[in-house]
Formats: sequence, C-alpha cells, structure tokens
Amino acid sequence: ATFGPSLTCATQTRSATDTCWSRIESPHNFSAMASLDYSAGSMLIEMCQPSSSFFGFMGVSSAIMFANLGAAYGTAKSGVGISSMGVMRPDMVMRSLIPVVMAGVLGIYGLITAVILNGKIHSPTYSAFQGYAHLAAGLTVGLSSLAAGLAIGIVGDAGVRANAQQPKLFVGMILILIFAEALGLYGLIVGLVVASSADSRGRGLCTSWEVR
Repeated sequence: ATFGPSLTCATQTRSATDTCWSRIESPHNFSAMASLDYSAGSMLIEMCQPSSSFFGFMGVSSAIMFANLGAAYGTAKSGVGISSMGVMRPDMVMRSLIPVVMAGVLGIYGLITAVILNGKIHSPTYSAFQGYAHLAAGLTVGLSSLAAGLAIGIVGDAGVRANAQQPKLFVGMILILIFAEALGLYGLIVGLVVASSADSRGRGLCTSWEVR
C-alpha cells in the first residue's frame, strides 16, 4: 500500500509525473500514507509468536526447580543436625523435625506456581507480554523459595543442636524459622499476583498464529 503511488508516478509521462508527485507531496496525502504505514506495521506486530511460549514454560520449570532446590537443601542441612543430635538426645528427634517440615513446604510453593502457570499457557493466542510475566512469576517464586530454604537449613542445623543442650532456645529457633519461611511466602504472593494480572493485561495484544 505504501509503494503504490510512487510506482504509479514513475510509469507516467513527464507532465503527468509532475502532477502526480505534487498530489502525493501534499500534507493530506502524507498523513494518509503515514496511516497506511502504521496500519501495515500494526498488522505485523499483532501476530502472536510461537516462541513466546518458551518464556512461559521457562517460568514453569524455574518455579518448581529452584523451589525444590531450596527444599532439598533445607531438608538435608537440617537432617544432618537432627541426626547428630539424635545420637545423644533421641527423645527430642520428633520435636526437632519442624525445620524439615518447613523446608518441605517450599517445594509445595513451587508446585502450586508451576501448575497455575502451566494452565495459563495457550499457545495460539499467547503474547510475549504473558510469556515475560509468567517467567518473572516463576523466577520470583523459585528464587524466593531457594533463599528461604538456605536460611531454614542453616538455622535448623544449628538450632536443633543448640536446642538439645538448652531447651529454652526452642521458641527462639521457631521464630527464626518462621521469618525464614516468610521469605518464600512473600515470593509466592507476588508471583501469583503477577501471573494473574498477566491474563487481563496481556489478552488481545496479538492475534492467533494458528492456520485456519
């Protein structure tokens, strides 16, 4: 649509060409041609890209992978301390399993986020905005859970050993573990908010690439 007038003027005679170019160079014709350029460009931009789903699935894998890494580290680190403490105080083993339980909850955060993000990926109409948002949501939950798992593992290992020698430290250890667990919860809340808002904000930004 943008090259039609120039080709038409080039094929005419000299006098007709001058008249043709004078019409094209008028301000009204320039605005019309600019609108044609904009509409042609918008038609190209509005096509959804199949590669946008890559970012969505990376968000799914990031959420469950990093959350499980944090849960695994927290469980292993706390388990080492519980095992060492249980040799001398076997009566306190069950009471000292709280860090292991709290570390396992981090994996559930990643599982919930991964399932929700996976259900929101609709390939033919999946925009780049939604893909970036879901990647951000997955990384937010996964890395927050990883940080919480590191904190729970270190505190749990030292806490159960100290609790075996001084039972009065039990309440303090629990409070520290709760605040460490809250880090993963903060990431879960933000990740779910980002994932839910991406549906309303990212809908209608592009047309389906599916051939009909």
